[in-house]
Amino acid sequence: MNLLTLVDASHIIDSALNEARKNNFSPLAVAVLDAGGHLIAFKREDGAGIARFDIAFGKAWGSLGMGFGSSELTRRSQKNPQFINTLTTISQGRMVPSPGGVLILNHEKVIIGAIGISGDIGENDEICAVSAIEENGFIAANGIVS
Repeated sequence: MNLLTLVDASHIIDSALNEARKNNFSPLAVAVLDAGGHLIAFKREDGAGIARFDIAFGKAWGSLGMGFGSSELTRRSQKNPQFINTLTTISQGRMVPSPGGVLILNHEKVIIGAIGISGDIGENDEICAVSAIEENGFIAANGIVS
């Protein structure tokens, strides 16, 4: 299983939204990308703001681009804001240094995609991302992949 399919992505999104409803989080937008950074699937709950797609996509895309979850990107942005500004510029604004972007790994620990979630605080977005990935039989990597 080296590819993340549309069916996989759809199940992951639905699991993330179910986790959000279970925890009474704010309405979410959820994007799942393949390992090349291409959008596979996206859903935005009623009430989620119109900028949420761009934020969710940016969290997932930035995770893929750097090879680690957006929580790590957030930590690095606090230590070295100039580097993050440079990354933002060279990525044409696609990287979002906020928790909620998590890499999706297969059982061989190969990156097969990423999920990005936006709508609640970053930590809650990430709770939904990790839960959804693991619930669907994949490995969630919100830190550095080794």
